[in-house]
Amino acid sequence: MSSSTIDQFIGPPSDLFAGSPAPSAAGPAAADAIAAAKEASVGQLLFRAARLFNELALDRLHAQTGHRLRPAHTALFPHIELSGSRVTDIARRAGVSKQAVAVLVDELVEMGALSRAPDPRDGRARLVRFATAPDGRSGLLHGLALLGELEEELAAELGPGSWAALHGALRALVPALAARSPAPP
Repeated sequence: MSSSTIDQFIGPPSDLFAGSPAPSAAGPAAADAIAAAKEASVGQLLFRAARLFNELALDRLHAQTGHRLRPAHTALFPHIELSGSRVTDIARRAGVSKQAVAVLVDELVEMGALSRAPDPRDGRARLVRFATAPDGRSGLLHGLALLGELEEELAAELGPGSWAALHGALRALVPALAARSPAPP
């Protein structure tokens, strides 16, 4: 579906949030146009696939550990350096308030997924790190193994060629997106 077809229902992108009527107010044709546009959008498919994959992983983690991690928790993980990160740095990278991150970190520390340690560069500050279980196992490695199990199941369902192509495309897409990202590293 072309953008001009969508524009007739919802207006051009510049008008999208400028008091335009809700798409449902324009009738079923607008809803159909939106559904078609979402299916044609690689970005929308990536968002949906990421959400569904995250939900599957969180359900599996809950079944294995009893911990109820939420998407808000896992959204912090890419912003935590392996050597540790300050709450303020995690908040800046994630684009959320320091207070919101502090609450989520507290919950993750209580669950044993993260730990806090003194920052060797500044005795007043604390670093957030991925926790290590008493038996020495890394919770991060456990999480990555869980993701690997899901990936193997999906690869078997989609076929090895399709899975390898998806993996290759994503490995190329990530640096392309990172180069365009306005967010600080």
